Amino acid sequence: MLAEFLGSAMLAGVVIGSGILAVTVSSGNDGVALLGNTAATAAILWVLVATLGPVSGAHFNPAVTLAFAVRREISAPMALVYIVVQIIGCVAGALLAHGMFELPLIQVAMTDRSGPAKMLSEGVATFALVFAIFGTIRFAPKAVPAAVALVIAAGYWWTASTSFANPAITIARSLSDTFAGVRPADVPGFLVAQFFGACLATAACLVLFVPVREAAEAAD
Repeated sequence: MLAEFLGSAMLAGVVIGSGILAVTVSSGNDGVALLGNTAATAAILWVLVATLGPVSGAHFNPAVTLAFAVRREISAPMALVYIVVQIIGCVAGALLAHGMFELPLIQVAMTDRSGPAKMLSEGVATFALVFAIFGTIRFAPKAVPAAVALVIAAGYWWTASTSFANPAITIARSLSDTFAGVRPADVPGFLVAQFFGACLATAACLVLFVPVREAAEAAD
């Protein structure tokens, strides 16, 4: 639980904090700001998954936890605890980022991220994340940290929503009226899309990435 809390808090802190600093130093160039935000997010994801993966699995994401619960690799009660801790951790990370930049700790985001295209993007981004996780776990376990970091880095630039792909992060970002924010009114659509994308990816991975034991039995 401590690993999930710390990982979630650091992830949200970096996402929001790097967004704040990126806007400050980019002189109004949103492309440069997004590039800085992307690099910082990908970097911390690699570090967090590599260091905390052996402790808690390094989910830091309710959609990922749901995917593991569907595969029965984590119990339903434990999954629920993970999700609660992840949300609390991400909110704590948002408060930390605000504190570091001397901003009001509690904010309400005003950034409009509404519309079907954004919802579709979140479903696609979360699908890609879960797909990458289960694919690398099956065939290249040591590559999981890099896969997670790279799929999110790519998502920042190829999805219309800039790839939140994480319900806990989405909730935390609704409490930050900064570059990384999302209006509270847009949050429900993001959450539905993210969980749907995770479930769809889980179903696809069950077909594509046969577990080692089942693959051996089929070969016999």
